Amino acid sequence: MAFRRKHRDFDQDPFTDLLFNALLGFTFMFLVAIMFLNPPTKTGIVDPKAEYIITATWEEGRPDDLDLWVQGPGNEVVWFRNQEADLMHLDRDDRGTVNDQLVVDGQAVKNPLNQEVVTIRGQAPGEYIVNLHYYNTQTKRPLDAEVEIVKVNPRLEVVYHGTVRLERLGQEKTAARFTVARDGSVTDVNTLPASLVSVDR
Repeated sequence: MAFRRKHRDFDQDPFTDLLFNALLGFTFMFLVAIMFLNPPTKTGIVDPKAEYIITATWEEGRPDDLDLWVQGPGNEVVWFRNQEADLMHLDRDDRGTVNDQLVVDGQAVKNPLNQEVVTIRGQAPGEYIVNLHYYNTQTKRPLDAEVEIVKVNPRLEVVYHGTVRLERLGQEKTAARFTVARDGSVTDVNTLPASLVSVDR
C-alpha cells in the first residue's frame, strides 16, 4: 500500500529563490567594486621628510629681498635659480612683499612673513655652508636676519641659531658652517666666511 504525505516538509517559491539569488549577486558585485576602487587622490600634500631644516627670517612686511644660499659636501649650491642640488631643496624663496597676497574665498589675504627655507633630505656627510645675500632693497636700510639650523631626527636639535646683519645691497655673509659626520651627528659649527654668490653660476 502506497504511503502518501499530506504535507510537504517545506514550501519553495521560485520567485523568492530568484530574488534571493539576485540579492546575493548584487552584494557580491558591490563588494568587488569597493575592493577595486582607487583611494581618493590627496592633492596639495608635500612629504615633510627632512633631516635638517635651515631657515632665514627677517622683519615681517619688509619689502626687501634676502636670499639663502647653501653649499653641500659635493660643492653643489642651492639658491633661487637652482632650487635642487644633491639632497638639498629650496622649499621657500621669499621676495619680500612680492607675491605675499593671496585670494581666499574672494577675500585678499596678506602673508607678512619673510622667510626662506632650505631642507636637507638625507644625511650626506661633509661640510655645509649657509650664506645670506642682500639681493634687492626698497628701504635701502641694513637688514637683520635670524638664521636657524635644526637637526630633525631622531629628535629635534638646534644646531645653530643666530642673527646676521647685512649692511648694504649686494652684501653676502656666511651665517654658519657645519659638518655632518657619517653617523648623522653635527660637528664643527663655525662662522668662518666663504663666498658662494661670487662663484660663476
